[in-house]
Amino acid sequence: MQQHLPDSAATAEDVRLSTGYYLNLNALSPYLARLLARCQTVFDVKPAVVADLDDPTACGLDADRGGTIESGALCQGDVIVQEGARIEAGAQVVGPVLVCCGAVIGAGALVRDYAVIGPGCRIGFGADITRSLLAGHVFAKHPCFVGDSVVGYRVNLGAFCSTTGLRCDRGPVAEPAIEEITVTLDGRRISSGQTKFGAVIGDEVALPAGTVLSPGTLIGPRSVVYPHNHIGGFLPAGSRVR
Repeated sequence: MQQHLPDSAATAEDVRLSTGYYLNLNALSPYLARLLARCQTVFDVKPAVVADLDDPTACGLDADRGGTIESGALCQGDVIVQEGARIEAGAQVVGPVLVCCGAVIGAGALVRDYAVIGPGCRIGFGADITRSLLAGHVFAKHPCFVGDSVVGYRVNLGAFCSTTGLRCDRGPVAEPAIEEITVTLDGRRISSGQTKFGAVIGDEVALPAGTVLSPGTLIGPRSVVYPHNHIGGFLPAGSRVR
């Protein structure tokens, strides 16, 4: 996961780049609240997840592996399934991955590569979740893609929704990616420090079916998005997008 350090001086003072702008930390599980409290900006979340899943003992995640992995589920690598969580037959999970209490990974879902599936989430057939944090009670029950993103509490992702975390406007796509993703606030381009950065979707946002988010999209909590093909940029909390 190739990354560069963002300009912390330019980002730390802008509340619109803080995790607390998008997610109510008091509504989250103790572990996720602690993790996000360590993150000065939303750009710090993915590196923090990587660090914790690479060393689950150090952050206390090894203490709870009491969940259910049904016969017929395909699990590879380190997959932490907490008490009350379930990976159903026909699901594929490629670790490092954390599946929190009460979450269900359904048949036909793919969860992989440093994903955190928060408490009560429902991941269904055709959903592909990678390098992302889903805070809790997120519904992704239909074919969709969430990559390199942070998804808030009680977010619903309609069928065929997709984040996009890779720039493809400068010629052939390279892998690993080399073009850094930036976000724009008040006409100012801000470094994410990462070559793959999808979206931050605040608490209680519902994305209609078929919505595609540009790299570096920031959607404030409780925003209402009407059927829309393509969204990008920054949407303040409580926005209504037609």
